[in-house]
Amino acid sequence: MKQHTLSIPYTAYPTPDALPSQDQDLLDAATAALPHSYSPYSNFKVAAAALLEDGTVVAAANTENAAYPMCICAEPNAMAVAAALRPGVPVVSMAITVRAPGRVLDVPASPCGSCRQILSEHESRFGHQLRLVLRAEAGPVYVFDSASVLLPFGFSGKLL
Repeated sequence: MKQHTLSIPYTAYPTPDALPSQDQDLLDAATAALPHSYSPYSNFKVAAAALLEDGTVVAAANTENAAYPMCICAEPNAMAVAAALRPGVPVVSMAITVRAPGRVLDVPASPCGSCRQILSEHESRFGHQLRLVLRAEAGPVYVFDSASVLLPFGFSGKLL
């Protein structure tokens, strides 16, 4: 039996000011969408802004529901807006930011498992990497060159 090790490559920037300007702009768009979060149950606000291959930027926030399984995370909301506005145009980059009640978060929150699957499958569908920029209200910014690295051993349509 051989044990294997998995590593996830990413870049940590100390502040948003250290990011490339395109990433800063995308993060600003996500931050501007935070007030649109409808999160009366958890009060955990999440917003995402997506940059499409044609230069279009769309943003969305999470939407909660009293029937919790019907809640929609910000990431698939942004993906749906992108697909509705620009059918067939891939998302090439996404910035995701969060805000929690009663405290300032200083570590980025990673997308949930369901969102990781959606983002990873988007990469497979369009045959390119989807860059992720993650930030909380304070602290470092994490940048991943590919969403798929957050879902090692992910489920794929190739298995069906």
